[in-house]
Amino acid sequence: MRPPRFVALGDSLTEGVGDPVGDGWRGWAALLADGLAAPGGSCGSVAPGGSGGPVAFTNLAVSGGQTRDVLERQLPKALALRPDLASVVVGVNDTLRCTFDIHAVATRLDRIYAALTAQGTTLITACLPDPGTMLGLPGALSRPLARRQRAVNTVVHALSERYGAVHLHAAEGGWTTDRAMWSADRLHPSERGHRQLAARIHALLAERGLATGAAPSAEPEFPVPTKKASLWWLATAGTGWVVRRCTDLLPQLLRLAADEMRHRARGTSARLDLRTAAAVSAALAALSVPDQRPDVA
Repeated sequence: MRPPRFVALGDSLTEGVGDPVGDGWRGWAALLADGLAAPGGSCGSVAPGGSGGPVAFTNLAVSGGQTRDVLERQLPKALALRPDLASVVVGVNDTLRCTFDIHAVATRLDRIYAALTAQGTTLITACLPDPGTMLGLPGALSRPLARRQRAVNTVVHALSERYGAVHLHAAEGGWTTDRAMWSADRLHPSERGHRQLAARIHALLAERGLATGAAPSAEPEFPVPTKKASLWWLATAGTGWVVRRCTDLLPQLLRLAADEMRHRARGTSARLDLRTAAAVSAALAALSVPDQRPDVA
């Protein structure tokens, strides 16, 4: 009998950015994996098809990943592993692109969730805080991003309920404003933040009898990076991250901000929220119900 398998799909959050271990990243999914093992057992990161003990864990998440990347690149690998448990946490990068389309995001997430659950996989999902607020951007810049992230979260909420996912509400709460929970770039959790995510998801899984190991510790294993080290990271890898996204997003974000200011000046800001809500409703309504959807290979 093969060991249970846990596969993580998504972007830099699930890849573990903000929780460095050695020359790479660890992150909430790897921390959670250890807590899925039976008492006395352990879980190791393994190559596809491998076994690391009571629970076999594979992390397919890649920094910068969007819903399209998860659907086209990560999902086929995940399906080949036939996981018992799979996390799909993605969507923030979609909101940071000029190509953002909530209809496309909803369709892709629906296909991803459908394909995994069709194999009998239990899903883990999460809604997340909006990047504009986390970065502390001015209102005219942050509000459009917040509106997009709320749209993604609404879709994730609806589809998580449809597919019976184990869903974590992580878009709000004290953790979003606690600086100790976030790394230097203010977009990725610190080790402490990753540990909180892992512990909260572990608790949800334990309620369903899906996590039998010890819950991840809330206390960091490694010292908090010094201010000098954090600034160095921002000046090297962090700067590259910002430049790549600004080249794509900034022109449209400035247009969105201009539109935001025009509506505020006219007292018609509510129209923007109504427009987004209508788009989300239309996107969800366009999805076929599960028993009418064709099989996904």
